[in-house]
Amino acid sequence: MFLSNNACLVPTSFWLTGIPGLESLHIWLSIPFSSMYLVAVVGNITILTVVKVERSLHQPMYFFLCMLAVIDLVLSTSTMPKLLAIFWFGAHNIDLHACLTQMFFIHCFATVESGIFLAMAFDRYVAICDPLHHTSVLTPTMVGRLGLAALLRGILYIGPLPLIIRLRLSLYRTQIIAHSYCEHMAVVTLACGDTTVNNLYGMGIGFLVLILDSLAITASYVMIFRAVMGLATPEARLKTLGTCSCHICAILVFYIPIAVSSLTHRFGHQVPPHIHILLANFYLLIPPILNPVVYAVRTKQIRERLLHILKAEAQPK
Repeated sequence: MFLSNNACLVPTSFWLTGIPGLESLHIWLSIPFSSMYLVAVVGNITILTVVKVERSLHQPMYFFLCMLAVIDLVLSTSTMPKLLAIFWFGAHNIDLHACLTQMFFIHCFATVESGIFLAMAFDRYVAICDPLHHTSVLTPTMVGRLGLAALLRGILYIGPLPLIIRLRLSLYRTQIIAHSYCEHMAVVTLACGDTTVNNLYGMGIGFLVLILDSLAITASYVMIFRAVMGLATPEARLKTLGTCSCHICAILVFYIPIAVSSLTHRFGHQVPPHIHILLANFYLLIPPILNPVVYAVRTKQIRERLLHILKAEAQPK
């Protein structure tokens, strides 16, 4: 229920449309989305299990990979169950507090994931540019502190986002959100009041996270490539770069969909709404799906352990 005030509303809940313009295809869209969500969940749980049981993988890079797996599970689970409920059961309604909570988890853990990629870039920098001190610098305690710092940064950056909406924006033109989840700008654009603070804060956080993190990661890889080019043989260069290939692929998988989604949202005014929403969902699904695949294919220890588990399961008992 909601109250009216001069053509504006004080909603106690919102109505998520799902994929606007494709409502008639929701039941069919549920097939690829549910399949991708299942792959993401199974893939990331598999990575967590393999790293836990394989002691040779108890190294900084794989600890960070486990953090990525947990974050990807949180990100995909923050949106996909509700989206599938909309597709299957027409469960469009979402409580105001549930909407703000979903917004917090989505934006917070996307920020945390960016922080983990930054920590992984630092790990690769130390491993290649100062290999003798890698184990003494990237201790399990230090890895834990870096992960905690990324989490606290995400909470610090994103925590005010739903609070500003709750405290400053109480009146809305409609309770219908033309989106499949409670994305920050999708909610803010419905408000009747002045949204300048909300817009500036959202853009500021986007700059701090996407721009500064990507610049720091780029700087670390510039120094890494300089160190690699100083190696004596091409074989040594390729082997050293090979240790960074998984991280580079994971970074591209994370940042490219976000960049494309953000650019189309802000500048692609001629792009149909359903394309915006599909892109927004894909950037929350693609990294959770591809990260386990990239690391399983490119990491010998993970690949061998997976093959060992599959062979053990295939043997008759």
